[in-house]
Amino acid sequence: MQLDAIDRKILALLQEDGRLSLATLAEKVGLSPSPCLRRVRLMEKAGIIARYVAVLNQREVGLPVSVFVSIKLESQREEALAKFGKAIARWPEVLECYLMTGPRDYLLRVVVADLAAYEQFLKQKLTRLDGIASIESSFALEQVKYTNVLPV
Repeated sequence: MQLDAIDRKILALLQEDGRLSLATLAEKVGLSPSPCLRRVRLMEKAGIIARYVAVLNQREVGLPVSVFVSIKLESQREEALAKFGKAIARWPEVLECYLMTGPRDYLLRVVVADLAAYEQFLKQKLTRLDGIASIESSFALEQVKYTNVLPV
């Protein structure tokens, strides 16, 4: 699907506030509600709009600690990568997981309440996975920037 300027404006507005009413959204992009809704539905169907969510304040819900975890696997074979990915997908503490190039195979962002909670995650989940050669953890001291808004 090719996005035009109006589609991009719709996306930018919805990223700022996914609860905008259709009437307000249409007014802000200069359309009547019906064609605006049609565009939104087309972008939903095309997978451009993946879902609508509430963005929570990590600290205010009691999960102030972000840990970036670098993982090196013993093997980079497809089966090992799939097994690791399947295990990680089950753990709610892992908010992001990326397969990487370079000296490490995966980079994770893990959120926890405190150091003890991370130690428990590490000992009871991560270190129990077969096929991990090494784990390196880095604790974020301050979040300088965070956004989930794409520059459309």
